[in-house]
Amino acid sequence: MGRKRQLSGMRTLVTGASQGIGRALALAAAKRGAWVLAVARSGDLLQEVQREAQGLPGRLETLVADVTSAEDRQRMLQAAVAFFGGLDILVNNAGIGATGHFSDASEERLRRIFEVNFFGPAELIRLAIPLLRQGRTPLIVNISSVAGLRAFPARSEYSASKFALQGLSEALRAELVRYDIDVLVVSPGLTATNFPKNMLENKARMPMDHRRSMSPEQVAEATLRAMERGRNSLVLTWEGKLVVWFNRLFPRLVDWLMARKVYQLYRDEIEQRRQAENSPAPLETVPSKQ
Repeated sequence: MGRKRQLSGMRTLVTGASQGIGRALALAAAKRGAWVLAVARSGDLLQEVQREAQGLPGRLETLVADVTSAEDRQRMLQAAVAFFGGLDILVNNAGIGATGHFSDASEERLRRIFEVNFFGPAELIRLAIPLLRQGRTPLIVNISSVAGLRAFPARSEYSASKFALQGLSEALRAELVRYDIDVLVVSPGLTATNFPKNMLENKARMPMDHRRSMSPEQVAEATLRAMERGRNSLVLTWEGKLVVWFNRLFPRLVDWLMARKVYQLYRDEIEQRRQAENSPAPLETVPSKQ
């Protein structure tokens, strides 16, 4: 377990703060009195967040920046110092995804997802560590996913990027003890956001949007409570908890169930291929000699 903390006055940087979970986190933290630097690529949406934050007990500033840009990552930390004099909490929330089978996708799609979901947050953490070391009960919050604990077909690259973020977080949780920096990993399940609309590609045969039961505000409240209580990890939605629990106890069964679902979706294609493979090759006709 990490250390308990009060969020009032805590200097907090949130990436991907213009929509969804990031927006809800930024506003909920400001309601608790935190000083928040909301970062995203969309200036128009950030202005809306700033207007909504007016009159809240905390303070909310904005910065247009891209987590995949080394120059922008540096600007984020410089802005935190300029606005607040330092940094206590870093929330890596910016993320992107795609659906569709790995064999049908491009290398570019894989690299883009990893740049946003893993390399950007990892390098922002590296830059932020010296600043966080000077902070009050410093904390790194990485917003992962249930897909980072159990991979799903047609979401292979996204799952892989979140697995990587989980692994980095677990290692850093031990490494950063020397600096008294805590690490919290939040793994939401399906959340009712615009995430599906912002995907690079959406080619999955089995849509899952109808199962998005938890609101961004609920995710934000649960995350802030975990930050206050000093938790190290948080898995959200009852469906998400069930998947993680079931996978830990019966991993081979979960593998079989997921493979069975893919078979059902591609039954005709699979059966046609198998029939073609099992059919005898046609006999070659030998021209008769005259």
